[in-house]
Amino acid sequence: MSNVSQSLVNATFDREMLWEQLKTIEDPDVHVNIVDLGLVYRVDGDILNKTITVVMTLTSPSCPMADFLLRSVEDLVSTLYPEYKVHVQLVWDPPWNMDMISEIGKMELGIFA
Repeated sequence: MSNVSQSLVNATFDREMLWEQLKTIEDPDVHVNIVDLGLVYRVDGDILNKTITVVMTLTSPSCPMADFLLRSVEDLVSTLYPEYKVHVQLVWDPPWNMDMISEIGKMELGIFA
């Protein structure tokens, strides 16, 4: 995890920081990070129970990079918060669509309105 700053390891749960760190995970098929692609729906941290849940989707149920992306998210969060149990929850509702891509993601993909 060379993208993870050592100063973040063992930090107290910080939702904004985690969202920013999730941007370091790129979908290798389209070369845009999973946040700007709109794949990450929610990040929840439970300090009392020491759990972090990332709710996300994929561009399609048959995504060939599914295992890679889910494992990358789990590995990143586990590295940042080794004292927490990490849950990556894959959901299909709402279904992903191109409108979920951020403006930055659209620029990186060459999609112009």
